[in-house]
Amino acid sequence: MKRITTIKGPEPMTLEIDISVAAGPWPDEFPQAENAARLAAQAAFDTAANERGVGGNAEAALVLADDEFVRCLNRDYRGRDEPTNVLSFAALDGETVIQNPDPLAPVLLGDMIVAFETVVREAAAQGKAVADHFSHLVVHAMLHLLGYDHETADLAARMEGMEIQILRGLGINDPYAEDE
Repeated sequence: MKRITTIKGPEPMTLEIDISVAAGPWPDEFPQAENAARLAAQAAFDTAANERGVGGNAEAALVLADDEFVRCLNRDYRGRDEPTNVLSFAALDGETVIQNPDPLAPVLLGDMIVAFETVVREAAAQGKAVADHFSHLVVHAMLHLLGYDHETADLAARMEGMEIQILRGLGINDPYAEDE
């Protein structure tokens, strides 16, 4: 994997995100992915971290991959032998983000993996800009890392509401709005 960058957000809560390209044509086909990911992850973190009790420093990883890479992870960890748009592997203890006992060390939130071909295909099918759809998926995955889920209708409504709010702050339209 090629490490691209580590990004820190504003104090007092700091998000460090390690972004790497594992597979796929990300640098050539979507060179703004790193910046879009940084903005989306930070916005989701800023919105959700206080509610989840994450203060100080936090760290997450984002892997930019292709469908085959994500298909293998999806098969091995979720029992689904197919690609998906984004996977998140949260470092949670139950529903609680694990706090590092060293107050100067970052809280490890987990990993997010995004599949290039699926993102592009879904954006085209939904009539959305690739950057907007990608940003939505990063927000969605970051919320998972912070303990949010969509397993029930109530939890889904709450998570979707947060996604809409965060994306609106980034200038991105409601991804759940029906086309009229």
